Amino acid sequence: MSFLDENFLLQTKTAQKLYHEHAKAMPIIDYHCHLSPEDIAKDRKFANLTQIWLEGDHYKWRAMRTNGVPEKFCTGSANDYAKFEKWAETVPYTMRNPLYHWTHMELKRPFGIEKILKPETAREIYDACTVMLQTDDFSVRGILSKMNVEVICTTDDPVDSLAYHQQIKAENIGLKVLPAFRADKVLAIEQPEVFLPYLQKLEEASGVSISNFQQLLDALKQRHDFFHEQGCRLSDHGLETVYAEAYTDAEVKAIFEMALNKQTLTQEEVLKFKSAMLLHLALLDHAKGWTQQFHLGALRNNNTRMMRELGPDTGFDSIGDFDVAQPLSRFMDKLDNSNQLTKTILYNLNPCQNELYATMIGNFNDGSTPGKIQYGSAWWFLDQKDGMEKQLNALSNMGLLSRFVGMLTDSRSFLSYPRHEYFRRILCNMIGNDVENGELPASEMAWLGQMVENICYYNAKSYFNFYEAEASRHVRRSDATVVHA
Repeated sequence: MSFLDENFLLQTKTAQKLYHEHAKAMPIIDYHCHLSPEDIAKDRKFANLTQIWLEGDHYKWRAMRTNGVPEKFCTGSANDYAKFEKWAETVPYTMRNPLYHWTHMELKRPFGIEKILKPETAREIYDACTVMLQTDDFSVRGILSKMNVEVICTTDDPVDSLAYHQQIKAENIGLKVLPAFRADKVLAIEQPEVFLPYLQKLEEASGVSISNFQQLLDALKQRHDFFHEQGCRLSDHGLETVYAEAYTDAEVKAIFEMALNKQTLTQEEVLKFKSAMLLHLALLDHAKGWTQQFHLGALRNNNTRMMRELGPDTGFDSIGDFDVAQPLSRFMDKLDNSNQLTKTILYNLNPCQNELYATMIGNFNDGSTPGKIQYGSAWWFLDQKDGMEKQLNALSNMGLLSRFVGMLTDSRSFLSYPRHEYFRRILCNMIGNDVENGELPASEMAWLGQMVENICYYNAKSYFNFYEAEASRHVRRSDATVVHA
């Protein structure tokens, strides 16, 4: 078996059959990413390989820094080819890091380049890809079409106008590009330098004057309603942990007034406010039938000097170790107790808590929706072979893998879609190994093939409300197979 051949990561005949006959052709529903809706609306053509591949990619920057590459070649003033050259010099040193696999998968698809990237091949690969990027087939929409992407959910702040989403929808480009509601900044009450200017932006976007807590809730509801009108069916939260402190309405109103008056808050007051906001946002999601997502466990902005120089999301975050189980249980139980817990996806960043999350979802699945509470795909530091296998095994052992809604890119790069292929190959290899080890019945290959298709595509298509207008044409049977009417 040669590197990155058609049976890459597929160790058995059964795995190869599952991937090539069932997983490979499935469209992609990318229900969480950080792609630019502006780039999609304008159908951007990138000037060169550096711009599409290295802009905003803190995975690569982190590896380059570790390899001794100065910052000017990562986020700094070096020219585009010089940056790419430093990346090419770094690639051989990434062997056994998932970046080595991703890099060569992203060259192979969509560019068709199968050469190994290293200093000796850098110029040739850069020039070949840059030429392709000038053609219509390799514009943003051309690449999305090549990768068989059907739905993209971007990550959007409540104050965003969603003008680019409206433009995309008006053009009817054959691809659903939908917003997702990310209200993290409205929880940042402990950072007045962030929180107070943000309230002004929220006032402007909503048309609601915010001088008390109820008006804050009114402004958020106005934006939530607006996002729903634009096709949004998902919220997202990037938190260290879920907040679920006990509070009274009077306390939260007073805390918010203190914040408006720039008074210093105690840690207890901060947690009470965050808990109240998180609950109100969850209630908005339930009322609209949205799915809420929680990305939990990141310890962000560890390097103060680099945070000061470069800002957030530049490659200085790591896995955190936070109290998760009790607050998560309290939060979900409070919503469930009033029957207002909407569909929920929990993403874990700390692998020592895999089983914690995998068992937590079972506490609140109530039979109303298959897989109502999801243990989300391995993400960020864990979206690599070992991390994916551990997440899949924990979910299999504690829940129902067959009801899993599958992979997402969580990426800022339009070249990241081979991560779906990576996931699908890993999934098929695990199931194929079980069959050939006698742990799953070879006689049930039809069902196993359908199970793979469901995890790769149909479960997400059924779980999310992206296809309300098409519901009459797609009916899911109780055994999770799909019938096209």
